[in-house]
Amino acid sequence: MNDPIRVGQLYPSKIPPAVSRNQAGKPANGEAFQSVLDEQLLKFSGHASKRLEQRGIQLNSEQLRKIGSAIDKAAAKGSKESLLLMQDMALIVNVKNRTVVTAVDENSMKNNVFTQIDSAVIVS
Repeated sequence: MNDPIRVGQLYPSKIPPAVSRNQAGKPANGEAFQSVLDEQLLKFSGHASKRLEQRGIQLNSEQLRKIGSAIDKAAAKGSKESLLLMQDMALIVNVKNRTVVTAVDENSMKNNVFTQIDSAVIVS
């Protein structure tokens, strides 16, 4: 009747309380909603976050919306790794994961070669 509690396990049951399932064994609506939300979010890798900070690049909500739209366009064309060119910066994006991999400011773009990309999107 009582399940043993093991080291590293908070709950004695096999399914923690936060992971509820309906009668058919399918995830509850919260999980489905979270997966849809994750597909729409724009993420930044640790490397990209560091580059944005080092280069003093700050993105406002309108720029983030434009980046998301550009990723959608690249995904529609089957892109995997895309270069996004915006005003005075360039971003390398993993399209499938919707993750900005790195960011380059205008000064760093000069005489620079971008590799391992399969598409480029010019964002106006």
